[in-house]
Amino acid sequence: MDEKILEEKRKKTKLVLSNVYNLPAMSSTMMEVSKLLDDPTTNTATLSKKIGKDQGIATKILSIANSPLYGLRRRVSTIDFAILVIGFIEIKNIILALSMMESFKNKTDKYMDQKEFWLHSLMTGTAAKRIAEDLDCYKGGEAFVAGLLHDLGIPVIHKYFHSSFVAICERVENEEVPFLTSELEQLGYTHQDVGKFLGEKWNLPASLCNVISKHHTPSLLEDPNDKTLAAIVHLADYMTQRLEVGSFYWDKEFVFDEKILEVLKFENMDALDEFVDKYKGAFEEELKLIKI
Repeated sequence: MDEKILEEKRKKTKLVLSNVYNLPAMSSTMMEVSKLLDDPTTNTATLSKKIGKDQGIATKILSIANSPLYGLRRRVSTIDFAILVIGFIEIKNIILALSMMESFKNKTDKYMDQKEFWLHSLMTGTAAKRIAEDLDCYKGGEAFVAGLLHDLGIPVIHKYFHSSFVAICERVENEEVPFLTSELEQLGYTHQDVGKFLGEKWNLPASLCNVISKHHTPSLLEDPNDKTLAAIVHLADYMTQRLEVGSFYWDKEFVFDEKILEVLKFENMDALDEFVDKYKGAFEEELKLIKI
């Protein structure tokens, strides 16, 4: 694509995204929950009561807590117990991630199934947490949030650039062009760039923004910690495709970045695929338990 045309598309996209940032982002309930989490005197009962006012968020927190991949060893049936076993810091991260996803959610249509997207995001997040802990290479809670938000740019494009979203999908379907290529043609940016832009506007940690921006090509990141976290998310994303559980059509031509083998200390692809195959049962069990 001509560089001038590309730059023009980028300017238009940035202008829309700047306006997205200025919109009210969180529900009043989530704002109140966020304030409570910042108050050291807040107790579990108060926090639980406030979260319970938003049934959508409460249901999602319980789904996360009861995920076989998330790794809690007992059944969690109430929000107060979820807070107790997950901890305030991790609950805060989960709620921030969920509030972002809720803010940019749109109605389901023929081009985007919101339930399918949530399922993929949750599976990637919980798998990323489990991988980080099983390989003992990163904090599980941070890996979960990175996995949950990795595709944040997709619903943003669907909601605020809907005609472009339709054009992206139709070009991919009719001409078999990769999604990332079609995104660049329409917007001048990919969903990775869009996700990073909004992450920075929401003051998310730089490491998380970097992972969102390079979750398809984690080996391109320079910082070793960011590269490790992005490699974990990339592997979790790959697992949803390989195991055919929680996959999302936007990844239908997923290109695996083999350079992460060294980052995550796998000898070769055979060793990695053997590792992945061990997760199949947990993935299938999670699919049965998730409430969406």
